[in-house]
Amino acid sequence: MNTPNSLQFPVTSTPSTPHPPQQGKYDTAPGVIAIPRDTIPTLPDDLGTRPDAGRLDPCAWFKNPALPLEIEIGCGKGTFILNESKTRPNSNFLGIEWEGEFFAYSCDRLRRAGVTNARVLHADATEFLRWRTPSALITVIHLYFSDPWPKAKHHKNRVIQHRFLAEAWRVLAPGGELRVVTDHDDLWAWCSEHFATWTNADSFAGLRAAGTIPASALPNVPKPFELLPFATLDRMSEGEVVGTNYERKMCVGKTPHSCTLRKVSP
Repeated sequence: MNTPNSLQFPVTSTPSTPHPPQQGKYDTAPGVIAIPRDTIPTLPDDLGTRPDAGRLDPCAWFKNPALPLEIEIGCGKGTFILNESKTRPNSNFLGIEWEGEFFAYSCDRLRRAGVTNARVLHADATEFLRWRTPSALITVIHLYFSDPWPKAKHHKNRVIQHRFLAEAWRVLAPGGELRVVTDHDDLWAWCSEHFATWTNADSFAGLRAAGTIPASALPNVPKPFELLPFATLDRMSEGEVVGTNYERKMCVGKTPHSCTLRKVSP
């Protein structure tokens, strides 16, 4: 079995090794746009006693590291991160993509557009948040049309889990937001159930009492998030919510589900 010492990230319920891109098909501009997986140092052996030992500063990857940092989980072909980075030059955007072809395609697309405030990391986003991202750093986490993993035996692979929400709360800056959009009804029901726990003091107390998440990983607040309506971006065409490549192809005539979770600080 692989151990954390032999991987950039430890083994979890999701596949730990991203799919590699085809060599030479795209110009990913390593060091400018692309952040290949093998450029991230391996995690130390003592994560059990020092869970923050492998954390690094993703702001340092950008031309202007002082700008606010937003993360898109699963940036796909890069439509959202490209348009946001062009529209909002006063923020940095880090796309995280697990699928190698999409990673390479989005990197090449950002390179051709000449943006300087967007980069793409080839990694598992949930593991990156947990093991690599410092606390209170990210202003917005964008999670749009994530894989619904429809079979019950695969639900453990869905991005939205209680442990993920704990890490999202930790890495978000005060008042930071987790923005979620999906067109999958069953996944939305799953997300809504989890969100209800994290936006209600009694329900969150029940999660804490259950002991399924280590107490040290849970926020020390009665209600970690405030549930808000999703604010559609001004640049969207009529009927669009976030304007991803998936939405424009698969959500014609159907308005996807959406919401925003805003971090409540102590």
